[in-house]
Amino acid sequence: MTMTPELRSAEKLPSDTPGAERHPAAVDRRQMLDRLLKLGAGSLALALAAGGSVSPIASALAASGDKKATHRYGMVIDTRRCVGCKACMVACKAENKTPPGVSYTVVLDTVLSKRENDQPTFLSKPCFHCENPPCVSVCPVGATFKRSQDGIVVIDYDRCIGCRYCVTACPYGSRYFDFGENYPAIEDKTAYASVPSPEYGQFREREDGKSPIGNVRKCTFCLHLQDDQGNYDRAAGRWPACAKTCTGKAIHFGDFNDPESEVSRLLEERQAIRLKEELGTEPNVYYLV
Repeated sequence: MTMTPELRSAEKLPSDTPGAERHPAAVDRRQMLDRLLKLGAGSLALALAAGGSVSPIASALAASGDKKATHRYGMVIDTRRCVGCKACMVACKAENKTPPGVSYTVVLDTVLSKRENDQPTFLSKPCFHCENPPCVSVCPVGATFKRSQDGIVVIDYDRCIGCRYCVTACPYGSRYFDFGENYPAIEDKTAYASVPSPEYGQFREREDGKSPIGNVRKCTFCLHLQDDQGNYDRAAGRWPACAKTCTGKAIHFGDFNDPESEVSRLLEERQAIRLKEELGTEPNVYYLV
């Protein structure tokens, strides 16, 4: 049977992206409630306890606790090498086709001391894909969650109701609401407008009244570039756009579960910090100083 684009979009949820568990093991109602509570989907758990129904995405969410983490993806960003060119921002927008007002990575500049002629320090700032993401626990419908297989925090656009609780909860300002704005190339219906976004491997076309318009959006570490085993391939170009494009070679991406990865070795060799560690979020983005 040939599926319509709408049906394919509905079935191609974040939990179905490459490397995700497609057929989660069956769980009874009590197990599901317990797992939803542990994942921070408290409102969804309460709704189920009151007799509500559960969607396929929630079933996958509840069963995801059974899947062993094989990767812990993250970034190490060298503040000494970042020159503030913002090539990472342009590459990210081009890769994910984000609209005005939505930037999955931004570049900040700050002067760390008050000494005369002190040079600014630039910080490339994506989503930090925290080990304990506060955005997950506040979502009333379980639309945002942390993938157990690789630690990437994602958003189910078909479930997101646009309440923006997660935007308020994120201490890093890494989430954005899609108000439906478009660049002229989209408004004028150019050839570029007809190319769908590869985000989440869903290839959604941008249309009024359809997701992700009206949803919260964020960096995904370009997870649509993973293969079926959840691996990236730097040599083949299947690598997060910001890291691949960085002119100063300041952005390093990799698997912290692999002690031989570039990011793991950099943390062993250099002094690194994480932003707002006192909050206990344990972000998976480190800055070399």
